[in-house]
Amino acid sequence: MSWGTELWDQFDNLEKHTQWGIDILEKYIKFVKERTEIELSYAKQLRNLSKKYQPKKNSKEEEEYRYTACKAFLSTLNETNDYAGQHEVISENMTSQITVELARYVQELKQERKSHFHDGRKAQQHIETCWKQLESSKRRFERDCKEADRAQQYFEKMDADINVTKADVEKARQQAQMRHQMAEDSKADYSSILQKFNHEQHEYYHTHIPNIFQKIQEMEERRIVRIGESVKTYAELDRQVIPIIGKCLDGIVKAAESIDPKNDSQLAIEAYKSGFEPPGDIEFEDYTQPMKRTVSDNSLSNSRGEGKSELKFGGKSKGKLWPFIKKNKLMSLLTSPHQPPPPPPASASPSAVPNGPQSPKQQKEPLSHRFNEFMTSKPKIHCFRSLKRGLSLKLGATPEDFSNLPPEQRRKKLQQKVDELNKEIQKEMDQRDAITKMKDVYLKNPQMGDPASLDHKLAEVSQNIEKLRLEAQKFEAWLAEVEGRLPARSEQARRHSGMYDVQNPPAVNNCAQDRESPDGSYTEDQSQESEVKVLATDFDDEFDDEESLPAIGTCKALYTFEGQNEGTISVAEGETLYVIEEDKGDGWTRIRRSEDEEGYVPTSYVEVYLDKNAKGAKTYI
Repeated sequence: MSWGTELWDQFDNLEKHTQWGIDILEKYIKFVKERTEIELSYAKQLRNLSKKYQPKKNSKEEEEYRYTACKAFLSTLNETNDYAGQHEVISENMTSQITVELARYVQELKQERKSHFHDGRKAQQHIETCWKQLESSKRRFERDCKEADRAQQYFEKMDADINVTKADVEKARQQAQMRHQMAEDSKADYSSILQKFNHEQHEYYHTHIPNIFQKIQEMEERRIVRIGESVKTYAELDRQVIPIIGKCLDGIVKAAESIDPKNDSQLAIEAYKSGFEPPGDIEFEDYTQPMKRTVSDNSLSNSRGEGKSELKFGGKSKGKLWPFIKKNKLMSLLTSPHQPPPPPPASASPSAVPNGPQSPKQQKEPLSHRFNEFMTSKPKIHCFRSLKRGLSLKLGATPEDFSNLPPEQRRKKLQQKVDELNKEIQKEMDQRDAITKMKDVYLKNPQMGDPASLDHKLAEVSQNIEKLRLEAQKFEAWLAEVEGRLPARSEQARRHSGMYDVQNPPAVNNCAQDRESPDGSYTEDQSQESEVKVLATDFDDEFDDEESLPAIGTCKALYTFEGQNEGTISVAEGETLYVIEEDKGDGWTRIRRSEDEEGYVPTSYVEVYLDKNAKGAKTYI
């Protein structure tokens, strides 16, 4: 089966058919090209999607990816990114192995087709020229024969006429012979051209055209084979990335199987644990028994009784409060001890001395003297450290020692800071060792460098190490203090914390005390920072009746405290009492045992449980 024998007369149709084959090939190339563009676009969208949901660096989201569920999601994002990479590989391979190769092949195919059909047209033109020569010789032969026949007839006519001279007859005879000779020559020429044409025509239809058409057939078959190979390559390029895509999917499945709810729950505990103990049982209060005083005469109840007689104005029978000032804040100013609270005992055992050398000791002072001192005193100026801390807390800044966090969270932050400082110290030490080795090399080989040029850098690194060590010691001290205060810590850690507190005595009276409130945050008493300038003429004749403060929570005494100063109250270890005013930043908490027994105790001696629903209670996060 050959196009040369079967399609010898279909030159034009073969030309159209081969052009259609090239068009099909170009259409397939365009299809693959658009497929590569789709793969690239899909891969780009997948990468953008993965990048969009990636956790931002140095943000809260980065901390959330400690949980196994978030880690699984992060692994899914990474595997999706790798999955997108495989689609990029498909696009690149299809472009290089199909699109580029086929485009080059199309150009070669067009050149080959053009050459073959050029040879075919040349053969057609040759046979047409031979045919024209044959027709021309045939017409000449025909014309010469007719001319010879007419010349012969004219000679015979002249020869039969008696009136014609002999010379005219001879002339006619010669003309007839010449025409016959020309006819014979035309016949011979026509015969020769006819034989030649028949030979050329046989060669054209049996040799030239079959060879040309055979080449065109082979060219077309190679095109078809090439399309088949390209389609196969198209599938194989997809198949090659299937194992890698399968690994990506296996990675996603493995990440899903690695999710551990128990571990995530434990991480949540570590992230949000405050370190406080839950409140204990509330003791039953028997109101059927007569109320008995169990504290010293210096408690707040006596002070209040003495103050009532001093707070009478204009012969009024009832004690009144200073106008324009809240009663809680006024009573806090009048009855709050002036000296800083004592630190908690180094040991929680009953044998520990409750009031050490730092316990406040002052002479008894009537409540009226306190009131007069409050009216005439100038505003207190806090020390720089307390003022700076108060300002930073008001502005929302984080203290250096993380004192605004609950104990457990504060411990984690301090531990993290200590670890970071230790890493920096190790890094600086490695750099110092490297510089020292380089200096030794310079000493042994002076031509490599000047050893003195490294002294400045070595001193700078040593100075940085010293600074980092001092910083680490500071945070380790804070960490030791926090670990000693946590209830879950051992007695040894608690004793270590007590020793640390002894090494850091409280500041002078004019400075606000940097004490921790029950939630670990620091507060400042706003009333101590404002100047009160009220004249006696501004008093109103009518004052609010004095009322007892409502309880805002309960507290449990951690140690025994003997209230020997005015405004304080004695408590026994393990005793549960009511909190009526929380620590204002001076280290004292106001508590009540009964209606007539209330006063201040050091905040560090009690464990406070505030009622969030109580009026005036702060909510600690």
